[in-house]
Amino acid sequence: MLDIKYIVNNAEEMKENCKNRHVNCDIGALIDLYQEKNQLQNEVDGLRGRRNDLSSQIKTATTETRPALIEESKAIKSDLTEKETRLSEYVQKFNDQLARVPNRTHPASPLGKDDSENVEFRRFKSPTAFSVTPKDHIQIGKDLDLIDFESANKVSGSKFYYLKNEAVSLEFALIQHALTMLREEGFTLVSTPDLARDKILEGIGFNPRGKETQVYSIADSDLCLIGTAEITLGGMYSGTILAETELPLKLAGVSHCFRTEAGSYGQFSKGLYRVHQFTKVEMFAYTTPEASEAMHQSMLDMEERFFKSLDIPFRTVDICTGDLGGPAYRKYDLEAWMPGRPGEKKGETGNWGEITSTSNCTDYQARRLNIKYRPKKGGKAEFVHMLNGTAVAISRALIAILENYQKADGSVIVPKVLQDLVGMDVIKR
Repeated sequence: MLDIKYIVNNAEEMKENCKNRHVNCDIGALIDLYQEKNQLQNEVDGLRGRRNDLSSQIKTATTETRPALIEESKAIKSDLTEKETRLSEYVQKFNDQLARVPNRTHPASPLGKDDSENVEFRRFKSPTAFSVTPKDHIQIGKDLDLIDFESANKVSGSKFYYLKNEAVSLEFALIQHALTMLREEGFTLVSTPDLARDKILEGIGFNPRGKETQVYSIADSDLCLIGTAEITLGGMYSGTILAETELPLKLAGVSHCFRTEAGSYGQFSKGLYRVHQFTKVEMFAYTTPEASEAMHQSMLDMEERFFKSLDIPFRTVDICTGDLGGPAYRKYDLEAWMPGRPGEKKGETGNWGEITSTSNCTDYQARRLNIKYRPKKGGKAEFVHMLNGTAVAISRALIAILENYQKADGSVIVPKVLQDLVGMDVIKR
């Protein structure tokens, strides 16, 4: 969340920001609610102070003066109870409204209403060319006995899958390759829990319960299955004051990810692209405010290096204001060329599909989770900046590999950098 004092002092900027991000949030009403809450808090504090004074006076009062003091104390108690109830309601309403206000936006982020207005600014390789119409990963997985959607549907339901044979080796090779690269860059490797408390999800910016949630909740508990290790890595230091000498703190988390994927996504969501469970290696960093933009560029560079090492064609896009999630100040995506995807025009094949994202969330999440650092120069603790980035989401990386490395004879070449880890250079029938 943002500092309410910043919102009050920069109301017009915040209104424009909400408009640019297509977020329905009434900044004026929020400020009014904040002022009403403060007024009521002052009244409650005043009544509490008077109640305490009366309590002391009653103890030393004479027989003549005690009855009047007791009557006043009873009246204050009744008034205080009513005002405390109202204050509690105001605080809850205020917190709910404040949580809806999105982060500020980087001035260089492109203006736009949705993902169709994201801006490509860099590309690696041209889309893979084929002499015959390429298959999609669903058909490749079936032909080579790598992916079993039918059995998973029977056991778990739609949007689940079994990986089999060489696909399993590819999954663990991708994980190992990512972890090796990240360890060499100074990231601490972490295998995280697959569940987190509601308050941690809320702090990161997820809605853990209700109709709009994208995560699974556990009945009769305050736990949810995580949608990304961003949740567990971001929650590790909740309520903590770090030393500036510990920063930047860079973590690489391996976890399963669970998402409800509620809604209809059409033909682009088929197969492994949009599933309820997958494995991911996530980058996460805590930095000082001055260092967060450089860290964001470093995470983007890491993502690009990883997919360049796989020799997968991709493009890098700057996410527009209307496509930014609430916590993100700025966000970049990598979109891989997926030859088996439906094309832009009817009958065409081949299209871009998101494979990674990286976001600078500044102090938006840190304020919710109360994560600060103590400056070396002294003074009061300040909120850290928090950043996240996908090193590799296995399911989508598999799509890119199977579809770009397929051959006319039905086989799939294993990317050179993974061949030793997989134990072969070609996956055949």
